[in-house]
Amino acid sequence: MAALLPRPAAESDKYRRGVVGIVAGSARYPGAAVLAVAGALSGGAGAVRYAGPAAEAVIARFPETLVTTGPPSKAGRVQSWVVGPGLGDGAEAERALADVMASDVPVLVDADGLRLLDPESVRAREAETVLTPHAGEAAALLGLSREEVEAGRLSAVRALAERFGVTALLKGSTTLVASVYGPVRVNPTGTPWLATAGSGDVLSGLTGSLLAAGLSGRDAASVGAYLHGLAARQLGAAPITSLGVAEELRGVWRDISIG
Repeated sequence: MAALLPRPAAESDKYRRGVVGIVAGSARYPGAAVLAVAGALSGGAGAVRYAGPAAEAVIARFPETLVTTGPPSKAGRVQSWVVGPGLGDGAEAERALADVMASDVPVLVDADGLRLLDPESVRAREAETVLTPHAGEAAALLGLSREEVEAGRLSAVRALAERFGVTALLKGSTTLVASVYGPVRVNPTGTPWLATAGSGDVLSGLTGSLLAAGLSGRDAASVGAYLHGLAARQLGAAPITSLGVAEELRGVWRDISIG
């Protein structure tokens, strides 16, 4: 993990370090946008752009974020996109997802984005795509029941990667990462306390930022899951908040780098 963490060089500026774009949140779920941005700001990229209807909430919490209320394709240069957390299921959400999927940079799709996803748009992409479903979302993508996915998680994550040609991160008690090459990776740092609202939004932003910083989909998903779980463990065996996990990420990053 320490070897994979992106580090700025002496000549780095915020654009050389990578810019991640976040398309998340809605009038109903503005907090999802805030949490995804929180994760992204701790993920190694040099800047975070936010495109969506929760711009006021995002900029109030994180004034360093570059915000726009227009379509993602008009937000400015990015090296990766994160789309889906709290996006909703209306026509505006569908347009935003289609806009992002038409881009030529790596894309991470989570939550509502997975429910709106057109499988053909995934297979047609040349840039990397990362899907981060929980068991229910994976079941819908594979045409299985949730019970079937939970009973065969290893088979399910492999099937997602192979069927869609993506990196698949299957969330759960043990997070699994599969791609079209290499063995499935099993993350050892998870904790049941991460089963809390918004934790997946933080993970999506974090992983998307690692993509923007130059990691492959397989490595970004693996490092993201590892740091996310470790941050939760650092908070102790007690109820945690998703924002608390995001705030702990810098500390575990530092500890891994030093160690």
